[in-house]
Amino acid sequence: MSDGLTKLTLGALPAEASRKWPHREALVFNDRRWTYEAFDAEVNEVAKALINAGVKHGEHVAVWVTNRPEFLFIFFAVIKIGAVIFPLNTRYRVNDLNYALRQSDCVTLITVNRGGPIDFGAMVRDVLGPVHIGTGKNIRSTACPLLNRIIMVDEGDLPGSWSWADFMSGARHVAETELAARLKAVKPGDVAMIMYTSGTTGNPKGVMLNHVGIGMCAQRAALFGMTFADVQLNYLPLFHLFSLGYIVLHSVLTGAKQVLMETFDAAAALGLIEREHVTMLYGYDTHFSDLIAAKKRSPKVGLGTLRTGCFAAGLENSIPIAVETQRQLCRTLSGWGMTETWSGQTLSFLDDDEDKRCMASGYPMPGVEIRIVDPETGDDVPQGQQGEILQRSDCCMLGYYKDAEATAKMVDQDGWLHTGDAGLIRPDGHLRFVGRYKDMLKVGGENVSPAEVELLLTQLPEIAQVAVVGCPDSRLNEVAVAFVVARVGVVVDPEEVINFCRGKLASYKIPRRVILIDQLPMTASGKVQKQKLRDTLKTH
Repeated sequence: MSDGLTKLTLGALPAEASRKWPHREALVFNDRRWTYEAFDAEVNEVAKALINAGVKHGEHVAVWVTNRPEFLFIFFAVIKIGAVIFPLNTRYRVNDLNYALRQSDCVTLITVNRGGPIDFGAMVRDVLGPVHIGTGKNIRSTACPLLNRIIMVDEGDLPGSWSWADFMSGARHVAETELAARLKAVKPGDVAMIMYTSGTTGNPKGVMLNHVGIGMCAQRAALFGMTFADVQLNYLPLFHLFSLGYIVLHSVLTGAKQVLMETFDAAAALGLIEREHVTMLYGYDTHFSDLIAAKKRSPKVGLGTLRTGCFAAGLENSIPIAVETQRQLCRTLSGWGMTETWSGQTLSFLDDDEDKRCMASGYPMPGVEIRIVDPETGDDVPQGQQGEILQRSDCCMLGYYKDAEATAKMVDQDGWLHTGDAGLIRPDGHLRFVGRYKDMLKVGGENVSPAEVELLLTQLPEIAQVAVVGCPDSRLNEVAVAFVVARVGVVVDPEEVINFCRGKLASYKIPRRVILIDQLPMTASGKVQKQKLRDTLKTH
C-alpha cells in the first residue's frame, strides 16, 4: 500500500478526485448531474454548514436519509470536519430507531420527512416525545437527552428542526481556512463512522471503523481493473457498507461515474444501464435474479457496456444465480467480507475461470489473513474441511461502540476476528463461505437477528414461547418464520402476530409465516433445537 493512501482520510477524497478529474462526471441522479469539481464543492458547502450549525470534532451525527445525492455530500462532509457519522438503516421502524438514537449518543440527527410511502418524521416524533425548543434551534428531549439538533433534508415539520435551506445558508458564515483547519485535525486512525450491524443478542452493535479502509478499497478497485472510464450503477442502500465501501469509495478513488438509484427496480436499472453505458454492477442474488428476469421481459434493451458484476458471497443456492448472471448479464466476481472487516476481504480475479468466480467466495486480498478453525477447540482444521472463518488485517474494526465485552469475544488478543461464519479453504486457496455459525438470518442481503424478533413477539400476552428461524426463499435467499407456542387456554391468530410486527420492525425482519406448535424442541441443557424447526419447515 502506498504511503499516500495511508495518510488519506475519507473526508479528503472528494477534493483529491476533483484535483485529478475535475470535469469528469462523478454522480448522476435522475436528471441531475455533478462533475467531480461540483461534487467536491457540494461536500464543502455541507461541511461549512455543519460547522456553522455547531457540529464539533468527534461529535456523533446520525444520518437517516434515503438514497439521494444529499446523503453522499453529508457522508463526506461529516467525516471531513472530524465528526463521526452513524448511517442508520432506512428500513428501521420505531423500535429500531429508538434504540439507535439512544445507543449512538448522537448530538445531531439528519433525516428526511418522507421516503416514498414511509413517514420518517412521524417515527422520529414518536421516539422523541415532547421536545423543548431552545434558542438557536437547539432542542431537548427526555427520550434522547444528548440530541441537540435535527436537520431536515426535505420539507418537514419536526419540532425545532432546521430546514435544508436554512441549514445550507449558514455555510457562508464559515471561512475556507476554518474548514481546512478542521480537515487537518482529522487523523487516519480516528473513528470515522460507526455502522450498525445486527447481533445475535437482539440489539444492533455499532462497528467502529477508521480511515484505514481506504487502502483496501483502492486495492479492490485495482483488482476490478477500474479506471475513470467505468460507470457504476448503485441501487444498494447507502447506509450499507457494501454500497459505501465498494461503489461510493471506488468512484472517488478511480474517477469512475456513479449512477445512483433511489430504490432498486430491475426494469429501471436496465434502462439506466443502457442510457448511461454502465460497466459495473454490484449486489446479492436477489438483485441479479430480478435483473435477469427483467432482461427476459425486455430482450431488446442494450446491455453491451456491462463488463463486471460483483456478487456478495452467498450460500449454495446462490451459485446457480451467479452462473446465470454471467451468462445473461456480465462476468461476475465473488467476494466475502463483513461490516467488522471494513467490507470485502476476499475477491475473485478477472481472469479466474467460472468455477472460481461462481463456486468460491474469493481469494484473500493483500494484507488479509484467513484461518479456518474448529469453533469448539480453536484449532486450525485441514484444508478443505469446514470450520469457523477467522480474519486478520489492518482493516479490522476498532471495536463495538460501548460494548467492550462483545468486542473481546469477537477479536482475540492476537488480532484474529472470530466471524461466526462457516467456511473452508479450497485447494486453490480460495475461500468458500458456506453458512453462519451465528444464529443470524440473511434476508435479501440484510442481517436479521432472530433474538430481536423473538423479544418483540414475547410481548404479546397470548404467546408463551417463540423461536424464529430462516426458511429458504428463491428471491431473498431466506425469510423469517416464527414458531409459536400459545399460552394455555389461549388462541393465537397467526395473521394478528404478523400485523403486530408491522410498524415496529423493519419489513424484512417481519416473519413471513407463523406456525403454531405445542412445544419447542429443546436440548437437555434447555436450548431450542432450531435445526429441528428448520427440518419441520420442509413439511409445512
